[in-house]
Amino acid sequence: MLEIKDSVAVITGGGSGIGLTVAHYWVRNGGHVVLGDIAAEALVQAEKEIKALNGGGVTVVCNVTNEDDCAKLADTAIENFGKINLVAPFAGIIMDGLMVSTDRETGKVEKKMTLEQFQKVIDINLTGTFLTVRECSERMINHNCNGLICLVSSKVSLGTADQINYSSTKAALSVMPKVITAEFFRRGLAGKIRCVAIAPGYVGTPMVKGMNQRALEKILSNVPIGRLIDPDEVASLVGELYRNEALAGDVFFIHGGLRLGSKG
Repeated sequence: MLEIKDSVAVITGGGSGIGLTVAHYWVRNGGHVVLGDIAAEALVQAEKEIKALNGGGVTVVCNVTNEDDCAKLADTAIENFGKINLVAPFAGIIMDGLMVSTDRETGKVEKKMTLEQFQKVIDINLTGTFLTVRECSERMINHNCNGLICLVSSKVSLGTADQINYSSTKAALSVMPKVITAEFFRRGLAGKIRCVAIAPGYVGTPMVKGMNQRALEKILSNVPIGRLIDPDEVASLVGELYRNEALAGDVFFIHGGLRLGSKG
């Protein structure tokens, strides 16, 4: 079993949401964090919160679609702490919309998802994850680090209307743990550096809690446990996946029993 105490977590999307919650969890358990986010102001606040918890933390303004930024993020962890133990590439965006929208009266297509809507989500959610993992993996291998790469997929990896861009990225991320584990296995590294993914359902972040309340009630009516997933519950799962060295190459759902609206 690995211990979080004195371990080093590199977290993108670390200025808010689940990424920041995982950072809080990590320092409360004695670990150190390197937080990357494109939002500089959010990182300033995140650093204050980490210091208030008496945690060791460094922040880096990072565009995860930029190779140099991702390399800098990984190098910052090594320069400040000498190692990387958890890689949590949690940066992501949503730009929902139908692939093609039809007019109710004519039945003809009146609007299409733009290439920018599709490509931007792919770039940040998928390419950004790849670059973060690639750069951190290189440093982990070269510095003989033990640890975990924990990707964030989603229950929408199974397919959700209005999210062909987002669902596609999350489906891709759900297969990455198998690919990375297989590659590391071939190189004799899979026992030192594991890879998994978590797949949350609807998590009670400020964004979700602030959505249209009628829509939120409809969502919750299909969640067996009858509520949103608490961000701390997601962080706890990440912690357990890190500690338990038998867990590798798979996707772990945390969605309160949700199965895309099915009540069984």
